[in-house]
Amino acid sequence: MKVAIVGATGMVGSVMLKVLAEQNFPITELIPVASEKSVGNTISFGGNNYSIVNLAKAVEMKPDLAIFSAGGETSLEWAPKFAKVGCRVIDNSSAWRMDPTKKLVIPEINGDQLTADDFIIANPNCSTIQLLMALAPLHKAYTIKRVVVSTYQSITGTGVKAVEQMNNERKGINGEMAYPYPIDQNCLPHCDSFLENGYTKEEMKLTNETKKILDNGINVTATAVRVPVVGGHSEAVNVEFENDFDLGEVRKLLHETPGVTLQDSPATNTYPMPKYAADKDDVFVGRIRRDESQENTLNMWIVADNLRKGAATNAVQIGKVLIQKGILKVGTFS
Repeated sequence: MKVAIVGATGMVGSVMLKVLAEQNFPITELIPVASEKSVGNTISFGGNNYSIVNLAKAVEMKPDLAIFSAGGETSLEWAPKFAKVGCRVIDNSSAWRMDPTKKLVIPEINGDQLTADDFIIANPNCSTIQLLMALAPLHKAYTIKRVVVSTYQSITGTGVKAVEQMNNERKGINGEMAYPYPIDQNCLPHCDSFLENGYTKEEMKLTNETKKILDNGINVTATAVRVPVVGGHSEAVNVEFENDFDLGEVRKLLHETPGVTLQDSPATNTYPMPKYAADKDDVFVGRIRRDESQENTLNMWIVADNLRKGAATNAVQIGKVLIQKGILKVGTFS
């Protein structure tokens, strides 16, 4: 199978290549795509070297699958061009997520909705993915009424420029700024740009994407905070249900959910942390306790590597679903 990685030299793109190799994705030819300044350079994958090409050349090469991690404007312009030559596109940007004609997919939750008619498939926001991985089994059991979520998001979600800013600050170097303020030893209640309603785009992604993927009837309010961390995103989540729940059953449901790892033992100081979630594909859940201020309400703490399950791993899993459904034709795949 010919697979194009658009944004192959970026932070998510490099993790994408790593995940594709780890999962033995059936690639016969890799087409790494990047900006003009990178064209002609080579990328090593699976023991072979592949030359980086531009977007126009990649379309000419007619890949079977293209995974985009190159920003919304690039996706809006180029994803339809890839789709037009019969290529399936999995897009990591926000460009197509709320388009009513496009599927927004977390394979464990709604991967069964994918059909042969889907040529452009949206990968959800990183914070949404880890939130819904934990909420989906609980919604099925108890019906979620309202979610209040505060996120503590890794600088890797912003990209290489943000990592360089923090490293420069720690070395006392005045360099290019990804954020309007210093990030080292600081927290910025500001992820993405502000909207007219006072929320940021990141906060509204959590609201709108939850409704599209899980249930339009769920009310979500969010506060997204950027923190000087590189391992992954963390979320403090308060969930109000229509029905009462048993804490033991909640833990059992989460423990039995594929892709979720339960880490919840206060007696042994066991709880999820981004330092230990880094480079892992699972979503980690802990600090599970009843909200004693309100009926039918639960508090929990959710952590995941935002570059893996929050981006690359989820995209590769979507590709695997397309293969398993016979939408991408490559023969037997396990």
